[in-house]
Amino acid sequence: MKSYSGKAFCKVLEKHGWIFIRVNGSHHVYRKKGNNFAISVPVHSNQDLGIGILKSIMKQANLTEKDLI
Repeated sequence: MKSYSGKAFCKVLEKHGWIFIRVNGSHHVYRKKGNNFAISVPVHSNQDLGIGILKSIMKQANLTEKDLI
């Protein structure tokens, strides 16, 4: 799986209908209409997200590896 920075992954979420709500420290919080939960993405300049964090956020957002392209 290709690694993504927090900034790049935020763009992927927005492309799939997630809406930016707020920044809480260094975490960007997103929501999607119809879901009653939020997703928090750590954005630390251009550092890549860890593979475990990336997979966890993808699972929460119901995204697959194909959605990342």
